[in-house]
Amino acid sequence: MRVFVTGGTGLIGSAVVAELLGNGHTVLALARSDASARAAEAAGAEPLRGGLADLDVLRSGAARADGVIHLAFGNDFSSPEALARNVAEETAGLTALGEELVGSDRPLVTVSGTPWAPGRTSTEADPVPTDGPVGGRGRTVTAILGLASRGVRSTSVRLPRTVHNEGTGGFAGLLTDIARRSGTSGYPGDGTQRWPAVHALDAAVLFRLALEQAPAGTAWHAVADEGDRVRDIAAVIGRRLGLPVESVPEETYGPLGPIFRADQPSSSTRTRQALGWEPNHPGLLEDLENIQP
Repeated sequence: MRVFVTGGTGLIGSAVVAELLGNGHTVLALARSDASARAAEAAGAEPLRGGLADLDVLRSGAARADGVIHLAFGNDFSSPEALARNVAEETAGLTALGEELVGSDRPLVTVSGTPWAPGRTSTEADPVPTDGPVGGRGRTVTAILGLASRGVRSTSVRLPRTVHNEGTGGFAGLLTDIARRSGTSGYPGDGTQRWPAVHALDAAVLFRLALEQAPAGTAWHAVADEGDRVRDIAAVIGRRLGLPVESVPEETYGPLGPIFRADQPSSSTRTRQALGWEPNHPGLLEDLENIQP
């Protein structure tokens, strides 16, 4: 299968591209810079120059492919306005990709986050949030899954709060970056809230399985660790960096603060049973031991 991948040179995307190429697929990778184009070529993919805001480029990539995996998202989390711009850009890009595939029965695999379920572990049956700081992403993914009724084999892989590899990535990576800058390995509240996690190489396998097998209109959970306590995550970060570990104000995390403070464990039982996915790479706390001072 020839697969058009957006975000194919990031931590998750590069693992997805390698997984696809290693299983007999070819990859057309969106590349918004010369450096990204070189990285895509080095990985064995064909680069397509453009960014998520270049809707005509996205349509042309989808038109040239047998299926699409969407992973791109803006990196600016500095303010609510910046986060809103990221969400709006993704919404326009995903809408363009979906419209290009209408009536083709080709797969469109998009990404979202595991949902929060008050007082319990969330499952694949729970809806994604459509309000709050990233509620716009939930509304967009819901619309994309709705394209199943219009001849698109649209599916969603829900990623946990931390997708990691060699001690970097996801919310735990943000905690590490903030700890380096501030001199304190912090966590919001009492730190008993739980974050699910998955290794990037395990997540990549699930994206491939969803592309190849998943029925239209379905959502899947790329969850290996159902929920590590945030203060345990911060403790490993503090030990690796030689920094004190303590609670810090929620405002430390800007627009992501309300998400950081939430207890949000998540399950992947149905995903494992239905798609035969079985994560086998190191869990988050073990992987964080790769952090270098």
